[in-house]
Amino acid sequence: MKYIYTLLFALLFSPALFAQMPDAPERTEGDGPFDRLIIRGATMIDGTGSPALGPVDIVIEGNRIISIQNVGYPGVPINENRRPQARDGDHEIDAEGMYVLPGFVDMHAHIGGNAQGTVPEYVFKLWLAHGITGIREPGSFNGADWTLQHAERSRNNEITAPRIYPYFGFGMESSGDINSPEEARNWVQTIHDQGAEGIKFFGARPEIFEAALDEANKLGLGSMAHHAQTRVVYNNALDTAEMGLKGLTHWYGLPEALFTDQVIQDYPLDYNYSNEQHRFENAGKLWEQAAEPGSEKWNEVMNRMLELGLDLNPTFTIYEASRDLMKERRAEWHEKYTFPSLWKFYQPDRRAHGSYWFDWGTEQEVAWKQNYNLWMQFVNEYKNRGGSVTLGSDAGYIFKLYGFAYIREMELMREAGFHPLEIFQSASLHAARVLGNDDELGTIEPGKIADLVIVDENPQQNIKVLYGTGAIRVDEENELKRVGGVKYTIKDGIVYDAKKLLEDVARMVKEKKAEEDFEITQPGLDW
Repeated sequence: MKYIYTLLFALLFSPALFAQMPDAPERTEGDGPFDRLIIRGATMIDGTGSPALGPVDIVIEGNRIISIQNVGYPGVPINENRRPQARDGDHEIDAEGMYVLPGFVDMHAHIGGNAQGTVPEYVFKLWLAHGITGIREPGSFNGADWTLQHAERSRNNEITAPRIYPYFGFGMESSGDINSPEEARNWVQTIHDQGAEGIKFFGARPEIFEAALDEANKLGLGSMAHHAQTRVVYNNALDTAEMGLKGLTHWYGLPEALFTDQVIQDYPLDYNYSNEQHRFENAGKLWEQAAEPGSEKWNEVMNRMLELGLDLNPTFTIYEASRDLMKERRAEWHEKYTFPSLWKFYQPDRRAHGSYWFDWGTEQEVAWKQNYNLWMQFVNEYKNRGGSVTLGSDAGYIFKLYGFAYIREMELMREAGFHPLEIFQSASLHAARVLGNDDELGTIEPGKIADLVIVDENPQQNIKVLYGTGAIRVDEENELKRVGGVKYTIKDGIVYDAKKLLEDVARMVKEKKAEEDFEITQPGLDW
């Protein structure tokens, strides 16, 4: 069985990813935490789903929110008599006209690796620059010790990084094969003792999957699954939810649970899973094989998943190149913020995961657009019926850049039908609930830890203002300008200048390009 897991990892991730990553450097960025920090005059979106409210003054002592004071009304001067009084030694942020939100959590966030040529500092700064104060690391494929060490260093604020919630890939670093339920339970107990907070599954025989989930739930470990096509015939998404799985990432296994007149995906007879174009092209035809929206089977599966409390983490963004490759390849941030090695990693390559455009054209993109319509309909309806949906990006693959991809996921949630307030709720409160720490994080409330995002534009009106590159606006004098970009990210009471973090990333990229005499070019073009 260990051979099977190793094979799955090799198919899903380049083997070079498993080489040892360098350590993140000691933290030199960020001010605080302060004895007392006051954010003055902001409009607050608190993450609960409540509408925006403001202006407010938020008082933080150390890393805790102490009070939130309404200090007036929009469009009129702030009532100074309502404001918390300043004390000697206070640090203040003038946020008048700005918006403050709870810190975002990327629930599918690989830290990168040697295959992409990325280093932790680069990835961490891109995340923090986009307001991401926490990440769930699904698989911890840079090694258990490395990931646990950096999770601890982040908790102690020794490095410039979001909070890291390490989920181990099922079977990774096991001392022997996992061929029985007993061995599965032993492995789960071992990684629990090591400090893992959850497990990412790709697939296993039913008795092994069920035993591992049962043990994980007894020990309070989280669980998520990417139902790989090589093992989805054993267990689809409903099967594993019945076994006790807590979360579904991507959507593999969900259409299979909705089949009505077949058991196995309608693979072409020349299909080979190791051929990445075969894999991704046919994945784009999967939802059309499932039960129709509103049908008896559709409702039966959705209702049961709702009863079981399964969290959906769709990661719309990571497949977006499948429906518009040129757009993703030409995203404006690549020139300034994408590492040369990462750009090379994205290119079509028969030996690499997610580099599948060997003969990609109109037919494949149209199929994927139709695939998205059905997928988004299921996710939005699931949310509307009270289901849990969280945001994840799976960046580092398929032309998706860390941080930027997460904001794009928000836009795709909007396309799926989510109200912006529902998006921010999914990005913060729902993520905190899934991770089991909503008593401490996920909303802006007195008593909670100060993980916050401050932006000088209204992100409800235009989510693009959260991108590091901001949004385009033309003023009344017909002058074009960029607006937005996260201004401050506050993690554990420490204030990070988000734009300065992006400057650091741009410098790293510029130096690497100069060192390699590299420039981004489009594949197959000599101009």
